[in-house]
Amino acid sequence: MRRKLGIVAGLVEGRGLANPRRRPSSGVAAQMALRQGIGTGKVRAMEGSFLPMADGDSFIPGPATERRFRDALGLFATGVTVVTTRGARGPVGITANSFASLSLDPPLVLWSPARASRRFAAFASAQHYAIHVLGEEQFALGRHFAREGLDFDLPGVACNPEGVPLLTECLARFECRRHAVHDGGDHAIVVGEVLRAAAREGTPLVFSAGHYGRFTPR
Repeated sequence: MRRKLGIVAGLVEGRGLANPRRRPSSGVAAQMALRQGIGTGKVRAMEGSFLPMADGDSFIPGPATERRFRDALGLFATGVTVVTTRGARGPVGITANSFASLSLDPPLVLWSPARASRRFAAFASAQHYAIHVLGEEQFALGRHFAREGLDFDLPGVACNPEGVPLLTECLARFECRRHAVHDGGDHAIVVGEVLRAAAREGTPLVFSAGHYGRFTPR
């Protein structure tokens, strides 16, 4: 299904979900799609006309409209990250698409782990962690940490001075120290001060409306 939104419409060309009416579209849903092995496609931008919403299209978010609310949120395309830390049982990783920049001075970033995750406690209490931005070719790495958070039997994994496991060949990496943790309903808002950063050239892996793909600039 192609939906034109505003002046630019983001279209994902690739394999979709079996039932398009029940597309995962939140941070947790992104992990669900990875666990199911949904393939990547190509996200491209194209010109479209503005389509005004009818009054009947608006709704009040709540238990009865949870699916519609998730689908609406899922129309905001994001990148895909893997966040790592060292927990009580050793290294822990999780795939997340809730990453965002927050401040340049001081250098702050944030992300939002779900309270329902079995790995929530490790990240909500972590004093140090690393956020890895995935490139388009790293779909398998994101799927790995969506399915298994304790398996770091991967090539090139090393630990930084704070003991946080670092993944190699990612598009960008931000090594963080805990700055603040705020309540975010069924998620927590974890703010980190960036101690060290690294980046390379490349194209990011993109998640939108239950699909993974790549971004093609105009």
